[in-house]
Amino acid sequence: MADPAHEAMSKAKRQAESGNPSGAEKTLEAYLATDPHNTEPRLLLAQILANDLNDKQAAIMQLEIIMDLEPDNMNALKALVLMLRVDKKQRSAAQGTYLKLLGAFPGDVDLMNSYAIFLKNQMLDFDGAIEYYEKALAIDPGRSEIHYNYAIILVKEKKEYLAAKEHLEEAVRLDPDNRNAQKGLDILIRKRFRNGEPKRGLLRR
Repeated sequence: MADPAHEAMSKAKRQAESGNPSGAEKTLEAYLATDPHNTEPRLLLAQILANDLNDKQAAIMQLEIIMDLEPDNMNALKALVLMLRVDKKQRSAAQGTYLKLLGAFPGDVDLMNSYAIFLKNQMLDFDGAIEYYEKALAIDPGRSEIHYNYAIILVKEKKEYLAAKEHLEEAVRLDPDNRNAQKGLDILIRKRFRNGEPKRGLLRR
Protein backbone atom coordinates (compact mmCIF):
# COMPACT_ATOMS: atom_id res chain seq x y z
CA MET A 1 0.00 0.00 0.00
CA ALA A 2 1.42 3.39 -0.99
CA ASP A 3 2.34 5.88 1.69
CA PRO A 4 -0.21 8.76 1.50
CA ALA A 5 2.38 11.32 2.63
CA HIS A 6 4.84 10.18 -0.04
CA GLU A 7 2.11 10.29 -2.68
CA ALA A 8 1.07 13.81 -1.70
CA MET A 9 4.68 15.03 -1.71
CA SER A 10 5.44 13.42 -5.06
CA LYS A 11 2.34 14.99 -6.60
CA ALA A 12 3.16 18.39 -5.13
CA LYS A 13 6.74 18.25 -6.45
CA ARG A 14 5.48 17.41 -9.93
CA GLN A 15 2.99 20.27 -9.76
CA ALA A 16 5.63 22.77 -8.63
CA GLU A 17 8.12 21.61 -11.26
CA SER A 18 5.50 21.90 -14.01
CA GLY A 19 4.72 25.52 -13.10
CA ASN A 20 1.71 24.99 -10.85
CA PRO A 21 2.95 25.88 -7.34
CA SER A 22 -0.53 26.92 -6.23
CA GLY A 23 -1.74 23.42 -7.02
CA ALA A 24 1.21 22.00 -5.08
CA GLU A 25 0.27 24.17 -2.11
CA LYS A 26 -3.32 22.92 -2.21
CA THR A 27 -2.20 19.30 -2.50
CA LEU A 28 0.00 19.55 0.60
CA GLU A 29 -2.54 21.54 2.60
CA ALA A 30 -5.19 18.93 1.82
CA TYR A 31 -2.91 16.17 3.02
CA LEU A 32 -1.85 18.05 6.17
CA ALA A 33 -5.50 18.54 7.08
CA THR A 34 -5.61 14.76 7.57
CA ASP A 35 -2.15 14.41 9.15
CA PRO A 36 -1.17 17.75 10.73
CA HIS A 37 1.75 16.34 12.76
CA ASN A 38 3.71 15.04 9.77
CA THR A 39 6.60 17.48 9.45
CA GLU A 40 8.10 16.21 6.18
CA PRO A 41 5.27 17.39 3.89
CA ARG A 42 4.99 20.56 5.97
CA LEU A 43 8.65 21.31 5.28
CA LEU A 44 8.05 20.81 1.56
CA LEU A 45 5.07 23.15 1.80
CA ALA A 46 7.28 25.79 3.42
CA GLN A 47 9.85 25.43 0.65
CA ILE A 48 7.22 25.81 -2.06
CA LEU A 49 5.70 28.83 -0.32
CA ALA A 50 9.10 30.51 -0.05
CA ASN A 51 10.73 29.57 -3.34
CA ASP A 52 7.84 29.20 -5.78
CA LEU A 53 5.11 31.42 -4.37
CA ASN A 54 7.37 34.06 -2.78
CA ASP A 55 5.29 34.03 0.39
CA LYS A 56 8.00 34.16 3.04
CA GLN A 57 5.65 34.91 5.93
CA ALA A 58 3.47 31.88 5.23
CA ALA A 59 6.62 29.77 4.88
CA ILE A 60 7.94 31.02 8.22
CA MET A 61 4.60 30.14 9.84
CA GLN A 62 4.87 26.57 8.54
CA LEU A 63 8.45 26.27 9.78
CA GLU A 64 7.46 27.57 13.20
CA ILE A 65 4.75 24.89 13.37
CA ILE A 66 7.43 22.29 12.62
CA MET A 67 9.64 23.70 15.37
CA ASP A 68 6.74 23.45 17.82
CA LEU A 69 6.27 19.80 16.85
CA GLU A 70 9.97 18.92 16.58
CA PRO A 71 12.25 21.45 18.30
CA ASP A 72 15.35 19.60 17.08
CA ASN A 73 14.38 19.42 13.42
CA MET A 74 17.60 20.82 11.96
CA ASN A 75 16.35 20.94 8.37
CA ALA A 76 13.53 23.21 9.46
CA LEU A 77 15.89 25.27 11.60
CA LYS A 78 18.26 25.82 8.69
CA ALA A 79 15.40 26.81 6.41
CA LEU A 80 13.99 29.14 9.07
CA VAL A 81 17.24 30.98 9.66
CA LEU A 82 17.73 31.58 5.93
CA MET A 83 14.36 33.33 5.82
CA LEU A 84 14.69 35.24 9.07
CA ARG A 85 18.17 36.58 8.41
CA VAL A 86 17.11 38.98 5.65
CA ASP A 87 14.31 40.59 7.67
CA LYS A 88 15.53 43.31 10.03
CA LYS A 89 12.39 42.90 12.15
CA GLN A 90 13.35 39.26 12.76
CA ARG A 91 17.01 39.84 13.69
CA SER A 92 16.71 38.61 17.27
CA ALA A 93 14.84 35.48 16.23
CA ALA A 94 17.36 34.81 13.48
CA GLN A 95 20.30 35.20 15.84
CA GLY A 96 18.76 32.80 18.35
CA THR A 97 18.20 30.25 15.60
CA TYR A 98 21.76 30.66 14.34
CA LEU A 99 23.18 30.10 17.82
CA LYS A 100 21.11 26.96 18.24
CA LEU A 101 22.36 25.64 14.92
CA LEU A 102 25.96 26.52 15.71
CA GLY A 103 25.63 24.62 18.97
CA ALA A 104 24.26 21.60 17.15
CA PHE A 105 26.79 21.76 14.29
CA PRO A 106 29.94 23.31 15.81
CA GLY A 107 32.17 22.44 12.85
CA ASP A 108 29.84 23.53 10.03
CA VAL A 109 31.93 25.98 8.00
CA ASP A 110 29.05 27.03 5.73
CA LEU A 111 26.98 27.86 8.79
CA MET A 112 29.79 29.93 10.28
CA ASN A 113 30.18 31.83 7.01
CA SER A 114 26.43 32.44 6.84
CA TYR A 115 26.36 33.65 10.44
CA ALA A 116 29.29 35.98 9.81
CA ILE A 117 27.44 37.51 6.85
CA PHE A 118 24.36 37.90 9.04
CA LEU A 119 26.37 39.58 11.81
CA LYS A 120 27.94 41.98 9.32
CA ASN A 121 24.85 42.89 7.31
CA GLN A 122 22.02 42.72 9.84
CA MET A 123 23.63 43.24 13.25
CA LEU A 124 26.50 45.52 12.13
CA ASP A 125 28.67 43.42 14.45
CA PHE A 126 31.91 43.53 12.48
CA ASP A 127 34.10 42.08 15.22
CA GLY A 128 31.69 39.19 15.64
CA ALA A 129 31.71 38.58 11.89
CA ILE A 130 35.51 38.54 11.85
CA GLU A 131 35.52 36.04 14.72
CA TYR A 132 33.36 33.61 12.74
CA TYR A 133 35.29 34.08 9.50
CA GLU A 134 38.45 33.23 11.41
CA LYS A 135 36.80 30.19 13.02
CA ALA A 136 35.63 28.97 9.63
CA LEU A 137 39.05 29.41 8.03
CA ALA A 138 40.75 27.68 10.95
CA ILE A 139 38.66 24.61 10.15
CA ASP A 140 38.82 24.87 6.35
CA PRO A 141 41.41 27.37 5.04
CA GLY A 142 40.75 26.30 1.46
CA ARG A 143 37.49 28.22 1.01
CA SER A 144 37.99 31.00 -1.52
CA GLU A 145 34.64 32.67 -0.87
CA ILE A 146 35.30 32.94 2.86
CA HIS A 147 38.70 34.57 2.28
CA TYR A 148 36.91 37.01 -0.02
CA ASN A 149 34.13 37.76 2.48
CA TYR A 150 36.69 38.29 5.23
CA ALA A 151 38.74 40.61 3.02
CA ILE A 152 35.74 42.81 2.26
CA ILE A 153 35.07 43.48 5.92
CA LEU A 154 38.77 44.14 6.52
CA VAL A 155 38.78 46.75 3.75
CA LYS A 156 35.47 48.48 4.38
CA GLU A 157 35.15 48.35 8.15
CA LYS A 158 38.66 47.89 9.55
CA LYS A 159 40.85 49.62 6.94
CA GLU A 160 43.33 46.76 7.33
CA TYR A 161 44.50 46.78 3.75
CA LEU A 162 47.54 44.55 4.02
CA ALA A 163 45.59 41.74 5.68
CA ALA A 164 42.78 42.20 3.17
CA LYS A 165 45.26 41.95 0.29
CA GLU A 166 46.59 38.66 1.68
CA HIS A 167 43.10 37.17 1.91
CA LEU A 168 42.16 38.34 -1.59
CA GLU A 169 45.37 36.87 -2.98
CA GLU A 170 44.58 33.59 -1.26
CA ALA A 171 41.02 33.67 -2.58
CA VAL A 172 42.33 34.06 -6.14
CA ARG A 173 45.00 31.39 -5.64
CA LEU A 174 42.40 28.92 -4.41
CA ASP A 175 39.89 29.78 -7.13
CA PRO A 176 41.30 31.62 -10.17
CA ASP A 177 37.72 31.93 -11.48
CA ASN A 178 36.63 33.97 -8.44
CA ARG A 179 36.07 37.18 -10.41
CA ASN A 180 34.88 39.15 -7.39
CA ALA A 181 38.10 38.39 -5.53
CA GLN A 182 40.26 39.27 -8.55
CA LYS A 183 38.37 42.52 -9.12
CA GLY A 184 38.56 43.39 -5.41
CA LEU A 185 42.29 42.68 -5.38
CA ASP A 186 42.93 44.84 -8.47
CA ILE A 187 40.98 47.77 -6.99
CA LEU A 188 42.65 47.44 -3.60
CA ILE A 189 46.16 47.41 -5.11
CA ARG A 190 45.38 50.36 -7.38
CA LYS A 191 43.85 52.52 -4.67
CA ARG A 192 45.72 51.56 -1.51
CA PHE A 193 49.17 50.25 -2.49
CA ARG A 194 52.34 51.53 -4.09
CA ASN A 195 55.22 49.20 -4.97
CA GLY A 196 53.63 46.37 -3.02
CA GLU A 197 53.29 48.37 0.21
CA PRO A 198 50.32 50.30 1.64
CA LYS A 199 50.44 53.95 0.63
CA ARG A 200 51.84 56.29 3.23
CA GLY A 201 49.42 57.20 5.97
CA LEU A 202 47.23 54.10 5.55
CA LEU A 203 46.72 51.62 8.32
CA ARG A 204 48.69 48.40 8.06
CA ARG A 205 48.46 44.93 9.45
